[in-house]
Amino acid sequence: MPKFQDIQAAIIDLDGTMLDTAPDFLVAINRMRAEFSLQPLDIVTITNFVGKGSENLIHRVLSTDFEPAQVEQHFEQAMASYQKHYLAINGDNSTLYPDVIEGLQALKAQGLRLACVTNKPIAFTTPLLAKKGLSVFFEIVYGGDSLARKKPDPLPLLQVCLDFHLAPAQVVAIGDSSNDAKAARAAGCPVLTVPYGYNHGEAVQTIESDGIVETLLAAAHFLVSKKTLTNSSSF
Repeated sequence: MPKFQDIQAAIIDLDGTMLDTAPDFLVAINRMRAEFSLQPLDIVTITNFVGKGSENLIHRVLSTDFEPAQVEQHFEQAMASYQKHYLAINGDNSTLYPDVIEGLQALKAQGLRLACVTNKPIAFTTPLLAKKGLSVFFEIVYGGDSLARKKPDPLPLLQVCLDFHLAPAQVVAIGDSSNDAKAARAAGCPVLTVPYGYNHGEAVQTIESDGIVETLLAAAHFLVSKKTLTNSSSF
């Protein structure tokens, strides 16, 4: 069956796909670093560290100043500090990317079921979605610590397919990074990529996806066009 022929659901990433959360990371991380008497990092550096979960983020942040042994020595204290500061400002500095709400509405209007799968801890994810008015769109939300493994492992995507009782080929993943594409490929889901996210500082064109869509609304239009093309070719 050709890709996108029978899409019934979408799995959408959060950071870098629906929300620009880098400013929140900047504040929380630099407040943590201040407690260690470390100089603040700039937003470009921090943005390049985002996407593989909080543990990886804090390891990389500490690695800018410490040798590996010292990183491990300070990790637990740094993680606790970061989580404290992030929870205190979660969403205060984050903004919706253009056409996110309109895109989610358009996807729902097609009858698609929606899930949010992110590597952000669920304790950060749930209140952030609510604060930004996104919770109402999603039947399922999985954070990076909701399941045994996180993206780029396919487990979270496969779990959503099981939850929705759909084959992976019927569930499109939409994200901004190679994590999303690798997880989708391994799960057997088609994947679309937005060009404005983080992707660890690498160009979006390096991601092995099934297409680049300018916004979530463009993704919805793309799926409609594929459905229309399929229906017209069947006559």
